[in-house]
Amino acid sequence: MLYVQLAAAATLACFMWAADSAGADSGQPAPSQTEAQAIIAKADSVFNTRQYVTARHFYEKALTAAQAVDHKSDMTQALAMIARTYLVEDEYEVGFQWLLKAEKLANIDEPAGWSRYQAVKGRFLWKNNRLDESTALFKTLYEYCIKQNLYERAVDAAHMVAITGTPQEQVEWGKKGIDQAMAGNVTAWLGPLWNNLGATYEEMGRFDSSLEAYRKAREYHYSHGTDRNKVLADYAVGHALCNLKKYEAAGQWLRPVLTKFEEMREDEFIGLTCRDLGEISYVSGDYKEAHALFVRAGELLKKADMDTWDSAGYSELILRIDETKAKME
Repeated sequence: MLYVQLAAAATLACFMWAADSAGADSGQPAPSQTEAQAIIAKADSVFNTRQYVTARHFYEKALTAAQAVDHKSDMTQALAMIARTYLVEDEYEVGFQWLLKAEKLANIDEPAGWSRYQAVKGRFLWKNNRLDESTALFKTLYEYCIKQNLYERAVDAAHMVAITGTPQEQVEWGKKGIDQAMAGNVTAWLGPLWNNLGATYEEMGRFDSSLEAYRKAREYHYSHGTDRNKVLADYAVGHALCNLKKYEAAGQWLRPVLTKFEEMREDEFIGLTCRDLGEISYVSGDYKEAHALFVRAGELLKKADMDTWDSAGYSELILRIDETKAKME
């Protein structure tokens, strides 16, 4: 299901990490920060722009600064995030060795380091398909962060349950994360949270609810997101309209989105958009156009390993290619 890709996109859209003191979101040090925390704040800012190698460099500098004063909580944070930079690059084993180093220092009585380590550990469990363990960890982490007044990290934990949990848990915790973000004025999280909720509804076949959630996600992505977030948000709305068979409206969203994805060289999402546009052309009876779009989608999505993460969807696409070819003969 496309759910996998939209949920992943939402996760990438917002790697917000709660500040241990003011100023971390902007990458600027606050007066109460240690040197390592100031560097971590800068690293987080870079990480949020998906510059993982550069972010790792800053986390390594933060680790050195924390080691110089034997500040174990800061060391834990830096080690955990070095691990995470490897995880997002699919270097699981390399990252796991760094996570083990963080585990040796992590102390439940040091909230900043402990919460950071747990959040990264939960993601390693998730990527290892240990979903029940990951979900349980994030639920516990949510309660811990609430007690420690680490509200952004609580939102992050709820956000992750909304990815790793059962469909019912995904809805419950998606809404919980939204409520917590609203209560704590953590507005930058609302785009990803609404996006994930929309993807969950889509997976459940609740397409009206999915469209509503994607529209809410778009509202917040346009207020707080990157240019990429905005294009993804537009795509999600168009895709949801396509699910609802509102093809004319869907096309009005998806055609300009395709141009933007082409400019951004987002091959995977070019493929997904072509698939939806192909369906619109197919329904209208333009089989030649539909075939060209389906073929392009198939080529790009094969490269993106869609046959692995959505084998059923990929098989349906191949059938559409064959069907449109037959109709042109």
